[in-house]
Amino acid sequence: VLLDNKFATLPYVVGEGRRVIGNIERVSNLFLTKTVYSVLLAFFIGASGVLAPIFDFDPLPYPFLPRHVTIAAWFTIGIPAFLLSLAPNNERARPGFVSRVMRLAIPSGVIVGVATFVCYLLVYAGPDQTEAQKVQAGTSALITLIMIALWVLAVVARPYQWWKIALIAGAVLGYVVLFSVPFCREFFALDPSNVAYSTIAFTCGAIGVLLVEACWWVT
Repeated sequence: VLLDNKFATLPYVVGEGRRVIGNIERVSNLFLTKTVYSVLLAFFIGASGVLAPIFDFDPLPYPFLPRHVTIAAWFTIGIPAFLLSLAPNNERARPGFVSRVMRLAIPSGVIVGVATFVCYLLVYAGPDQTEAQKVQAGTSALITLIMIALWVLAVVARPYQWWKIALIAGAVLGYVVLFSVPFCREFFALDPSNVAYSTIAFTCGAIGVLLVEACWWVT
């Protein structure tokens, strides 16, 4: 205003502030959801190690390889968060930023973590499992995690515009390619060939999706 001697600069300034604040809120939802379910999964696996000698059972191994964690974040957090952070956003800045983010991120993260762990428990073949069964169990848990995390992205992206729909569709397509192309399956140690395991994974994922949607409507 002082440099140009015009108050006409203010709408642009306000618009830029709204864009930054609104997009930070969207991106925060994605990253905090990942933080919650990552901590929860680590806690569950760690708790199994603590309780194993007490109740005389074998502790559970962590379901994912590092490469699984990488691809889980590619299309549910990394690329979408980058695009959402730069997108236009004209929503008014409202008080209660932290509480709004927590009301979505914490329940969503808990749903992702619990559903993924339950799926892994259902498909885990025990300490004597073969290498193929181990890969299939990890893949099934990953499918559940990806399904619910993609729905969290779909919730965060609302209200929808054409480019947001394209973003979500592109994320889904990216995972379809990873799970269907033989080279990608081999490189990322993915094996969705066990129909029973995959059915359990999709069922747990669908339940998680419904719960995330319910949480969004409640909040």
